[in-house]
Formats: sequence, structure tokens, C-alpha cells
Amino acid sequence: MNRTKKQQTCRIMGLAGCLAGSWLLVLLALNCPTLGDTEDVVLDYPLPQEPDVSFPPAYPSPQNIDAICKNGDYRRRYPPSYFPPSGYSHFRRRGTAINRLESWYNMCCHGNVPKDDNQNLCCAQQAWHQALFQFCEDEFAIKTVAYPCCRIKGDRRWICFKTQASSTYQAFPGYQAPAQLPQEPDFIWNPDQCLHDE
Repeated sequence: MNRTKKQQTCRIMGLAGCLAGSWLLVLLALNCPTLGDTEDVVLDYPLPQEPDVSFPPAYPSPQNIDAICKNGDYRRRYPPSYFPPSGYSHFRRRGTAINRLESWYNMCCHGNVPKDDNQNLCCAQQAWHQALFQFCEDEFAIKTVAYPCCRIKGDRRWICFKTQASSTYQAFPGYQAPAQLPQEPDFIWNPDQCLHDE
């Protein structure tokens, strides 16, 4: 901008506006962090917090089947109201998988399955596989990057879920699972196809 145009701009904006515009550029130059340097950046607004969904669930085993059956009403569920009104669809799918699995665990522990730890364990293992299989199907139905374990084929997928498991099936003190969550359909326990802990 030549001097004449700058003077005209200053007259139009007023002296204060002209100086403020110049100082703004100086302040930005002095206070902006260098590219890639975020140590000194302080945000004036909070970042949205990710929903806390305990996922993936631990694989049912002789060591945790008692906790699976006894603590079912005291483990977290994830109704739609748990999540922010928009976004976080990958967390919603994880929550849906946990709700589905807990519903099926309830059937394994308190439904028509004989009251025997081996039968309960066999049923819970089948429920775990089917719930995570359905979770992966839901992940692939959306045009986003699927959960890492879902992208693995064969038995390695289940090993991935087992090694990434975050849930220990312990009760949350003071928590009671909401009664209004519907019973999840589509799980049929097959005692002739019991899965054995690896």
C-alpha cells in the first residue's frame, strides 16, 4: 500500500483504528507459537471431554465369571442420554456393544442357562464373541475408520480385543444400571458349541 492510500485509510478509520490495526499485527507476531510448538499455548475455553466408555470388555474367564454374574446391575450402561447430543458416534457404538453384552450376560447368569459356573462361562464367552462381532459389523456399516481390532481378520481379532480389554467387571459403588434399557435380542446360547478360554 503506498503512503497516500495508507494516509487515506488512516483518516477514514481514525487514528486509533489505524494504530490498533498495526499493533495487532505486532502482537500476533510476538505471541504466536512457532509451528508445531504447543507447550506454551493456553486455551481460554475447555475442550469437549470424550465420553468415558469402558471398552473393550474383558474376555470371560474362570477368574472373572463370578464378577460378571454378581456385579451386572452395578456396572455402567450407556443409554442415549449418556452421550452429548451430537458427535461421538464411535463412542455410541461402543456403548451399544456394552449394553448388548450386559443384556446377554444377564441371560447367561440369570436366564435359562443352568446355574453352573462352567455353563455360565460357556454362555458368557459366546455372548462376548457375538457382541464384539456385531460391534465390528456396526463399525464397518459406517463410512469411518473402524476400531483397530475390527480391521484384523480371524482369531487375531479376538486376541486384539482381549489384549486391549479395559473392563474388569467390578461394580461401581453407588451405581445402579438403568432398568429402562431394553433386553437385546439375537443371542442364542448353544451349549454344544462352548468356547474354551485360550
